[in-house]
Amino acid sequence: MDIQSFHEPESGTWTHLLADVESSRAAIVDAVLVYDLVSGLVDTSFIEKVLAAAERAGYTVDWVLETHAHADHLTAADFIRQKTGAKIACSAGICAVQENFVQVFNMMETATDGSQFDRLLKEGDTIQMGGLNIEVRETPGHTGDSITYLIPGAAFIGDTLFAPSFGTARCDFPGGDAGQLYDSIRKLYQLPKETRLYLCHDYPKEGQEAVCQISVEESMSDNIHLQAGTSREAFIDMRKGRDSQLNLPKLILPSLQVNIQAGVAPEPDSNGVPYLRTPYNRAIANLIKG
Repeated sequence: MDIQSFHEPESGTWTHLLADVESSRAAIVDAVLVYDLVSGLVDTSFIEKVLAAAERAGYTVDWVLETHAHADHLTAADFIRQKTGAKIACSAGICAVQENFVQVFNMMETATDGSQFDRLLKEGDTIQMGGLNIEVRETPGHTGDSITYLIPGAAFIGDTLFAPSFGTARCDFPGGDAGQLYDSIRKLYQLPKETRLYLCHDYPKEGQEAVCQISVEESMSDNIHLQAGTSREAFIDMRKGRDSQLNLPKLILPSLQVNIQAGVAPEPDSNGVPYLRTPYNRAIANLIKG
């Protein structure tokens, strides 16, 4: 097994290249497509660096694995699919996310059955990649569609946990739930203590290296939000109070209208140019019909 991790500094996101060395089959977890909010231009150099690493190692990329529909960066999933023929997998919970956000962007013609993805995953599902068996665990809370990919000795956990000094993910997006996040983290804490938890984000201070993984034992001991002895009630109170003070991610609007479609760009307008939509003077929550 080979794991290589790549940090995209603009969004603070980790993209992981996971490979079964013997068969040379690989997956890319949480692939980032860099997007400039001011110009509207995308930059593929980051994900091309990941693909180049796979090519140098002689790996064939079979899968793009999404831990959830990200709100802080655009996914490069479809870019990779077009380049390599890889299949895209995500949680079956994406359907509920799609149902919410087609309302936000008035994308009512968009399918909400997850058909933009090649495989929808549920608790206990497995992906066979060469000799490597990837198990799926549902870990909702940050979002309703959050899942973890578990392999021997390691887990790719998305935004469920951050490095100990940053704590845990927010739960105030549609479908988020602090109680569910607590339960999901407790599920991760039941893994063997030496299990490496591969993170989706880190935001290092200037001069410091970004952290791509921590052990279960380290998180249980040092996580500022949820340690071994933290009660469910205390965590929910902390999370609700903290979330109420947070600003929305700056890329939430472009990210979600692309990411719910597996990274496929919007259909071009009559002039041949695809456009992204921004609601004017309307809060996201007010655009979702309960």
